[in-house]
Amino acid sequence: MQAEWRRERPEIDPSPQGIIGRLHRVAAYLTTELEAVYRDFDLSTGEFDVLAALRRAGEPYERTPSELAERTMITSGGLTKRCDRLETAGLIERRVAESDRRGRVVALTPAGLDLIDRAYAAHMRNEHRLIAALDEDDRGALQGGLARWLAHFEGSGVASDAFPART
Repeated sequence: MQAEWRRERPEIDPSPQGIIGRLHRVAAYLTTELEAVYRDFDLSTGEFDVLAALRRAGEPYERTPSELAERTMITSGGLTKRCDRLETAGLIERRVAESDRRGRVVALTPAGLDLIDRAYAAHMRNEHRLIAALDEDDRGALQGGLARWLAHFEGSGVASDAFPART
């Protein structure tokens, strides 16, 4: 593709396509592979993210809805939809906060804790499998380069509302 563009438009450098095009293709493969594991646990990507954010909170595995929205890549409307499904499935509960009777919290149920622990273990096995083709040097170089590139977008205000800054 780049050779054809160089021939047709020699005044324009097409070399970014070698990076950006490959990132798009890798991202598509990764999405397919990650979603397959979530499906094994009858979860969507967003539902996995909600359960994982609650699990990372530590005992008692609960967060306010605003904390949960901050720690996931889900809008408040999307969060409500996912929480509705997770609550119907018995994986979370929404209740009044004990520390502030005016506030609400979202908490893992015992079934939700069991499911996310099993799903996270399978997810990490899958991610290790997915990066196995890269040696340690490649992993380090890729992680460092992508971190710097991402910091450029997030630090410059280029990141959009659809992809808020995350660490």
